[in-house]
Amino acid sequence: MVERNNTRYILRTAIILLLAFSCLALYVVYLQVWEADRLAEHPLNRRAALAEDSVLRGSILDRKGEVLALSPNVGERRYPYGRIMAPVTGYLDDTIGSTGIEAYKGAELSGHSRLLGRLGPLAQIFSSARGDDVYLTLDAALQETAYEALGERRGAVVMLDAESGAVLVLASRPSFDPSDIQAQWDRLRQDKESPLVNRALQGLYPPGSTIKPLILDAALENGVTNSKEVFDCTGALKVGDSVIHESHGAVHGRIDVEHALIESCNTTFGSLALRLGGKKLADAFRRFGFEETAQGELAEAAAHLPDFASLGQGDTAQIGIGQSTLLVTPLHMALLAAAFANDGVVMKPYMVERVVTPNGITLEQHRSEKWFEATTAARASLIHGFMEEVVQEGTGTAAALRGVRVAGKTGTAENSGEDHAWFIGSAEIKGRKVAFAILVENSGGGGTEAAPIARKLLEKLQDD
Repeated sequence: MVERNNTRYILRTAIILLLAFSCLALYVVYLQVWEADRLAEHPLNRRAALAEDSVLRGSILDRKGEVLALSPNVGERRYPYGRIMAPVTGYLDDTIGSTGIEAYKGAELSGHSRLLGRLGPLAQIFSSARGDDVYLTLDAALQETAYEALGERRGAVVMLDAESGAVLVLASRPSFDPSDIQAQWDRLRQDKESPLVNRALQGLYPPGSTIKPLILDAALENGVTNSKEVFDCTGALKVGDSVIHESHGAVHGRIDVEHALIESCNTTFGSLALRLGGKKLADAFRRFGFEETAQGELAEAAAHLPDFASLGQGDTAQIGIGQSTLLVTPLHMALLAAAFANDGVVMKPYMVERVVTPNGITLEQHRSEKWFEATTAARASLIHGFMEEVVQEGTGTAAALRGVRVAGKTGTAENSGEDHAWFIGSAEIKGRKVAFAILVENSGGGGTEAAPIARKLLEKLQDD
């Protein structure tokens, strides 16, 4: 009897141990097969950092092969463009960690993204002594032009290929020197100018009048106006206890929707927002992707959208001119401009073009993909034409460039300090459609402060 009980006990224990080991084995397989890439690229994974002791880290290069980050020796990292590219390349430090492309493609750069890299210590027997190279869509010369054009002002510049989604410029100022981040760490973290924040992706700002093309598209889509309607601008629109004024006390008089966009008539767009109401405004922002955020190497802050269902009349009118509680990133405003330049279609933005091994084998090659359809080709064409007139005769003339059809929309966004200056738009140069967004913090009018930066970028693109 005792022997039989012992046998049952041993059998039961063996089954429990077998099940436990089976669960453990299945979990290990799950981690190695399904979670390997995510864990390899996780910022807290120290394996990539430890690999620097034996692997020469790969380089980060721009679209033309210009080197943005390189390792002359194992454990050494140099950044030829320093502050200009720091928001993109990020930094790499054994103690602090990594950001930017150094973090997002850290596994590839250290050679640990390949199948052999998943073998742990065994990988040292088989793996290459050099990591993979990462090629970006950025243009270093354009990035430098954007950075210098901002001067000493805080702000961001985004430019992308409207037809593919490839990001050409992602500039943010102030910036930092990524070469010796540990020595600067305490100072950078305490700096009130926030140089570690990539304003192009993480900065949230009221869009001001740059949102008006979206409002006009929504009004036309919902039939609350048409391209021929004439409004009467008296210089102010009273809504309940709030009043929307025209900039500089302007009175536009009788004005159609085209010239309302060209002259950036606040009362017209406040009226259009009131006609639309919260539900239709919410639908418009959804169609233009403001409920979505770019991910991966372009992980951006989510837009701050109001609760459209509970908006009062005053706030509804303010949404029409890009104010109230609405906050957006420069990247998403560049995508808004791209929608009107690309027949209403927004391509998914990306910055990593390809990953190449030391032997020249391409491991990854990006393929452009449609992200969403914001509007119809007909409405996109109509509003894009209006935006061209903004640059030809309206508030955006400082962006005009001889021989190039530039479309744009200025914005002067009110906030707690001095107004932010915005300019968004697009142009076709040498067969390429580019869209852009420029934000200069606390600097005044978009037409005088942001639009000239667009012109400098387009001139550089034209001369390239």
